[in-house]
Amino acid sequence: MRTYEKYIGKQVYLTFSFILFAFSGLFFFFDLIAQLDAVGHGNYRFGYALLTVALLVPGHFYEIIPVAVLISAIYVFAQMAGSSEFTILRAAGMSPQRALGTLMKLGVPLLILTFVIGEYIGPYANQLSERVRLSAIGSSVSSGFRSGVWLKDTVASDAAAGAAGNGVTRFVNVGRLNPDATISNVKIYEFDPRYRLTHVRLAQSGVFVPPNQWKLDGVTEMALERLSDEPVADLNSLIPLYQSSLKTMPSYLMRSELTPRILSVLLVAPENMSIYALTSYIHHLRENSQDTQRYDVALWRKIFYPFAVFVMLTLSLPFAYLHSRAGVVGMKVFGGIMLGMSFQLVNTLFSHIGTLNTWPAPVTAALPALLYLVLGIVGLRWVDRH
Repeated sequence: MRTYEKYIGKQVYLTFSFILFAFSGLFFFFDLIAQLDAVGHGNYRFGYALLTVALLVPGHFYEIIPVAVLISAIYVFAQMAGSSEFTILRAAGMSPQRALGTLMKLGVPLLILTFVIGEYIGPYANQLSERVRLSAIGSSVSSGFRSGVWLKDTVASDAAAGAAGNGVTRFVNVGRLNPDATISNVKIYEFDPRYRLTHVRLAQSGVFVPPNQWKLDGVTEMALERLSDEPVADLNSLIPLYQSSLKTMPSYLMRSELTPRILSVLLVAPENMSIYALTSYIHHLRENSQDTQRYDVALWRKIFYPFAVFVMLTLSLPFAYLHSRAGVVGMKVFGGIMLGMSFQLVNTLFSHIGTLNTWPAPVTAALPALLYLVLGIVGLRWVDRH
């Protein structure tokens, strides 16, 4: 690496670290204030609130990194322009293309950092934060419905239920999803391949048994047997269509495609999930013929978001060509903050609009970054000409 690249890189990385921790400290303060209302419920004390908020910091790192990159690069370039250092580099033969190439080199470690935090550290920390909070409060995961969480489960065959080779479709209602991934107050409505109700099971609790079974405890099962295959319109209304039998079981092993990993998506928003978790859940939804638009958009945003680092660095370069008389450093940094915040707002806005209008997920996720990339290139050409 050339000497000037090391010099610029050192300045950008130091400023980036300071801005990143400054912004995350601000978010930490706001999150802590939001948690104060829950302090005192159950065992949720102030120490648990601090731990819960601290575990949210990696997720904020992921959101802040592109904006922090933009602000730090603008600050460094504004300082260099004010002291004529950048003018000296230009006189020594550094063209805009070479300067942009230098920034792309500096952006690679930041891109890798963004990906690692977004794929591994952030999602795990967010889930752990929610588990800590729910465990301390003594609550379960809320689905937003009074009836609990509704899930569709399609199994090719279910030998335990006596339907081997035929396949079953279940609609599962989980009344409570506990932080330790156990479930309780479970209702299971099971249908045959022709979507005729065959079993209704009620279970007090359940625990997952790897690789693909749930052990349900305190089970009450009602089996429905259809007495005739004739169409309903051809049958006498006095002739019974079904015969039911009721039995109770202390435990029941049920094969299922639902796993704690799939259920754990209820602990975090799709935007905070990893690419692997999103891919698994999208596959599950598609197998059950359910809508995946929101999760498709979240997946493609996860794929494209680390590359926003390059977009922000491109946007910052035109500020290096503005001399000190064109504006003080503070005004340039303020402009960078506004530019970075507008990118976040546009990115979020496009996600919601794309989800509502069912736009192609890759286009919805990539379009904001492409728009700001074009803006950065146009700005760079303008300042170079003037």
